[in-house]
This record gives sequence, structure tokens and C-alpha cells, in this order.
Amino acid sequence: MAVASLRLVLGDQLSRANPALSDLDPAADRVAMIEAPGEATHVRSHKARIALFLSAMRHFAEGLRADGVPLDYVAIDDDPERPELGARLERLIDLHEPAELVVCEPGDWRVLVDLQDRCARRALPLRVLPDTHFLCSTEAFARWAGRSRSLRMETFYRWMRKQHGVLMRDDGEPEGGRWNFDEDNRGAYPKSGPGPIPAPARFEPDAITRDVLELVERRFPDHPGSLAAFGWPVTREQALVALARFIDARLVNFGRYQDAMWTGTPFGWHALIASSLNLKLLDPREVVAAAEQAWRGRPAAAREGEAGESALAAVEGFVRQVLGWREFVRGVYWLDMPGMADANHYGHDRPLPAWWWSGDTRMACLRDTIGQTMREGYAHHIQRLMITGNFALLAGLAPREVAAWYLAVYVDAVEWVELPNVAGMALYANGGRFTTKPYVASGAYVKRMSNYCGGCAYAPDVRTGPRACPMTTLYWRFLDTHEAELAANPRTALMAKNLARLPAETRAAIRDWGDRLLADLDGI
Repeated sequence: MAVASLRLVLGDQLSRANPALSDLDPAADRVAMIEAPGEATHVRSHKARIALFLSAMRHFAEGLRADGVPLDYVAIDDDPERPELGARLERLIDLHEPAELVVCEPGDWRVLVDLQDRCARRALPLRVLPDTHFLCSTEAFARWAGRSRSLRMETFYRWMRKQHGVLMRDDGEPEGGRWNFDEDNRGAYPKSGPGPIPAPARFEPDAITRDVLELVERRFPDHPGSLAAFGWPVTREQALVALARFIDARLVNFGRYQDAMWTGTPFGWHALIASSLNLKLLDPREVVAAAEQAWRGRPAAAREGEAGESALAAVEGFVRQVLGWREFVRGVYWLDMPGMADANHYGHDRPLPAWWWSGDTRMACLRDTIGQTMREGYAHHIQRLMITGNFALLAGLAPREVAAWYLAVYVDAVEWVELPNVAGMALYANGGRFTTKPYVASGAYVKRMSNYCGGCAYAPDVRTGPRACPMTTLYWRFLDTHEAELAANPRTALMAKNLARLPAETRAAIRDWGDRLLADLDGI
């Protein structure tokens, strides 16, 4: 029997506020949710990423059924001849003969284009609804961006703070008299180590999740990563617990140590709620409100002085990530796709080294970061930017391969957030569309922000020879290769000046040793 509409709920749209469900008529419409093997193999996804999506989808579907929502749920083992999302959807379209297909804006350009193409071929009307989960719509972002060739998150962030009245005083000025406490939020752990850190919320797998973990091991045995430590939130209720745990116990030092790294400390003071936000188990409004209230809820006297400013710096740093950066990269993604996926400012084309999937390298920073990623499906933002991202840029790894890796290995990865961070922030592949410089650093940065170098086979202050840190060698080689461009940029001119101070024979030795490293990245 034909239905008025088929409402497609994608795997990262698990909110009852999903616009595709907003005007649902149970008597006339059907809801579709589809587990598709092709979505796990489009990039070679980490087992924990696959498990998180499937478990969260199944829990959400259980809630829909309990509320009497007419639901067609296609499980991953159903219809083995049709592994792709679009093909499985077409079978449901054939079954229900809907007058239209309704979907909230996908988070992946590829998925949107596939839906548009399939509906166009069938002359089936497709209604794509704006995603109200975000505080800035794609249309509003496009208006804000205008025709600017360069976009800056800080400008956008201040605009968003004003638009939504977040951490603002009655006189229209920012709380604390500053828009940005970034300089207060770059601390390394003491030399003695991070000390006790309250653990983040982790969740024992229930029956649904245990079934999914078994399924993933059976269906995707050769995929990277482990499920042994799986404890991610898979329901809204769990996500709220994770948020509360962060706000109550971990937010206090998030700002100060958000860039710090330490072996055996995979989570630091970070929130670990990005996966819940990106699956839409949490709403960014409630996340921002909870963080702001953590500061406003302090007695007035406690909001003043050094302790109060420290607390404000932590809250502002966190709010900037959610209200600022998260909304900004989503806007840039939809503004610049599909060209962003092909961006390659430096023309880099080297394949990923084999150890990129295992962490089996003598470089302690990469061994720890990638090893952690394979165990947990997680690394915090500075590990992603300044360890794996920095090395990928310095080594000239192909941006498409690097982006596919990031999308595959992190449980919180959805393309709208992953690709801009990789192509724009980590690799400078889009040539500074929304960043003022390439984020490159030598082993000295890693030594300053972590304890990795103390247990490494390489020395961060040595540029050439068997003891030289590859990060350091390749950093100086990168400066040598791109000296003119770096000298012309005020943000990187000092790097070029430091390079110019080196004797010609030193620069030649750096080029030679760097070339030897690049010829055998697998051997590092």
C-alpha cells in the first residue's frame, strides 16, 4: 500500500527532534532506518566506529517502536545482495511507493548526492529539511561568509556569541572582558605528570551492544581497531550522563590542559562527548548551556579573581569548540564541497606508511597516538592536529588518503566535521581558506607538550642522522621547500628567518636526510 511519505533517518541523526520526524503522521507515513555494510567499508572503518553507529541506531529504533512509530529497520545482514545505503533504500521505496522521500540534511556530501540522483532517476520528490540540530544553518553561514575568500573562525565565533547570548554581559561585552582565553589554555602537564584525573563516564555494554560487538567482529574481522575497551554512550540517557560527568568533574581543567599529552593518559581532561553530539544524542544548545551554567552558577565572589578567571577560561575554551569551531567547520564544509575533498595545495601524493594503521613505529609520539586510536577509536584534538596531522603534512602524505583514514578510525567522525579539520586545519590542503598558516612543528613542540620524547628512539633536538627525530628533520625540510611562501606570510615569517640563519651545508644535510626518510617511511 502506498504511503504519503517515507521518512529516512540516517545513522548520525538519532534525535527525536530530527526534522524528518517532526510532522510524521503514523497513519500515512513510514520511517526507514538502514544499516548498510557499504557505509562501514566506504572507508575501512574502525570496529569501534561501526559498533557505535549500529548500537546507537538499534537503541534509537527500539525507542521509536516503543512509541508506536511505523518503522522499517533494515539490519546489516538483511538483503546481502544490496550492501549500499541507496540500493537498500530503493527496495523500501519499491515496497511502500511513497509520494515523497523526506530526510534531514545528511552530514556527508556523498550521501546527499546519492539520494538526489536516485530520486531524480525515479522521478520521486525528495524533500531535504534543514538540520535544526545546529545553531547556524547552512544558509545563515553562507550569508555570513558572503564572497570572502578567507574565512576566520574567531570572527564567526564572536558573531555566534552575540547571536545566541552566550557568555555575554548585559552591556553586550564578553564575560571577563575578553572574547578568547586561548593563551590561558595551552598548558602542558607538570614534569611530574598529570596526577589524578577524574575518569570520564564509560558504559558497560548492554544486550543490544553486546550483540553488535559480536556482529562487528564476525562481519568485519579484518577492519582496524579493537572492541575490547568499548564503552561509548549509545543512548541519549547515557550521553546525558557523560555530559554531566564532564561538567561536574572534568571541565575545571579542560582549558588548561586541552593541548597536553602524556603516555597512558588517552582522555586527559577532555569531554568525550563529540560522538554523542555528532550522532545527535546530545543537542549543542544543552551542552553550551551546561558549560555556561557551570560558571554562572558559582557565587559572584567566586567568579572574580584568579580562580574565577581560570574557571571562565576553561568554560570559554570549551564553548569555543562547540559554539564556534564545530558550527564553523560544518558551515565551511557545505560552502566548499565538493571541491574541498580534492584540495591539495602542496600537491602531496605519498601513500600512508604501513604503520599508520598499527602504530608500529619507533617514533614514540606516533606509536602512542596511533596505538591509542586503534584501541579506543579516539585521540584528542591536539594529538590529531599536532601528532598525526603534523607528521602527515611534513611527510607529504596524500590528503585524500589522510582524510579517509581520519574518517575511518575515530568514533566521532562524520565527514562534515572530519574533512574540514583534515583538509583545512591539519594539512593546509585548501591553502589557508580558513586558517592563517600551516600548522607545522618540530619535535621540540612535542617535547614541550608531552612526555613522549623521553622514551623515544629519536632525539627531538637533532636534525640529521640516525638519532634525528623524523618530525624535526621533516619540519626543517618543509621550511626549506616552502621558504618563499612562508616568508611572505606574517604568521610564518619567523620560521623562514630561522631557516635562513642555517648554514648552506646544514640545509643541504637536512634535505638529504629528509629525502632518505621519505624514501622509506615504513622504516621510521
